[in-house]
Amino acid sequence: MPAPPPGSFSRARLMEVFRGISRRDVLLAVVIGAVQVIVTTLASKHQQDLGPRPFDVRGYLLLGLGPALLLWRGRCPSVVLVAVLGATLAYSLYDYPRGPIFLALIVAFVHTILDGKRTVAYLTLLVGYLSLTLLVAQVTGRERPGLPFLIGIAAWLLVLLVGSEWIRIQRAYFGERRRRRREMELAAEADARRRASEERLEIARELHDVMAHSISLINVQAGVALELMDRRPEQARQALTAIKAASKDALLEVQSMLAALRGTGDPMAAGARPPVPSLSALEEIVSRARLSGVKVHTRVDGEPVPLPAGPDQAAARIVQEALTNVARHAENAVARLQVSYQDRDGERAEVVIVVDNDGPARSVPGALTLGGRGISGMRERAEACGGTLQAGPRPGGFRVEARLPFEDGASGDGAIGDGAGTDDPIGDERLGGQKIEKIRDGRIGGDRGTRT
Repeated sequence: MPAPPPGSFSRARLMEVFRGISRRDVLLAVVIGAVQVIVTTLASKHQQDLGPRPFDVRGYLLLGLGPALLLWRGRCPSVVLVAVLGATLAYSLYDYPRGPIFLALIVAFVHTILDGKRTVAYLTLLVGYLSLTLLVAQVTGRERPGLPFLIGIAAWLLVLLVGSEWIRIQRAYFGERRRRRREMELAAEADARRRASEERLEIARELHDVMAHSISLINVQAGVALELMDRRPEQARQALTAIKAASKDALLEVQSMLAALRGTGDPMAAGARPPVPSLSALEEIVSRARLSGVKVHTRVDGEPVPLPAGPDQAAARIVQEALTNVARHAENAVARLQVSYQDRDGERAEVVIVVDNDGPARSVPGALTLGGRGISGMRERAEACGGTLQAGPRPGGFRVEARLPFEDGASGDGAIGDGAGTDDPIGDERLGGQKIEKIRDGRIGGDRGTRT
């Protein structure tokens, strides 16, 4: 193994010794050293009659050693405190002139307290007090200090101790505040990411509902039109009319969502906007289902009330999807839609939606069978509002039943009964107890009542 170049080991050790020393540390050591040396030198000119030892090289070295040791206070504060005390004590035992020779010792003591080494700091304070008051007088032959002097020095040391502890407590307090503020910022960022993820999920669900509903109707009606084009042209025309209406509504709703997401405004006329899914537009939803060839009997029980935005939209989507499933899977079916408003207790109520059909399975040549997400999507919407959904076969047909609770007296996004258009681009809604940003763009219209 080749030997290292001469001097490389020494340079590495030297770099290791000075590792971690910042410019701030150097500046502090230089300032304290300059104050101790310059002020003590000036003060020594007025102490000649007191008999202290005159300055020499050793005196200046000891006076500057304490500030120099402060360079390493961040790495080993306890060792630095003891070393600075030793340098200060040695300077005093040699009986050099008095002056601000304790500045480096004070800084080392405070830093040791702030670093949490309180036991070492307390012991060093006690040893320093006894040594610099009693031992120095004994060694140098000076007059032993009297009780008032000892009490005065002890009082100043007590002030130093209390001040250091106060700084430590304040530093810990503000450090905890910064930590909590950082935790809150991180929690806010995580919450923002969660809400953004929920928003994307909600937009994806909206797009799925729009496209699945419209394309399913288009697919079914296209198959019907192809089958009846030669035998029953009038019914084929009706199917094509339903295709045109469904495709137009889907196109307008998707364009509205994309325009709201881009923030570019609405490129469509106000009257051409698709309706916001809402039970207040129940007649429109039922009319579209009838255009697809489904016979729908509607019944509303209880007093219709405005629903909060989340349950209102979920209820409308469930009705829409359930009727779409009837059109897709049941032939010559009669769908019975029942919407009931029920009180559960003094403050909460629920809306119950039941869709029954009694038709046999549809068989249309060329029809596309879409599977998997219709019922699960409806169940997700119901559960997001704190409700439940049950769907399955029954004797002679199929049933979908949803129960959606809501706060009694909470109003939705629009009034019931007049069918007037309202514009509300992007807003905050409460869905399933979680605040998410959603696209709400359109009008709320129609009326509620008992229909058969």
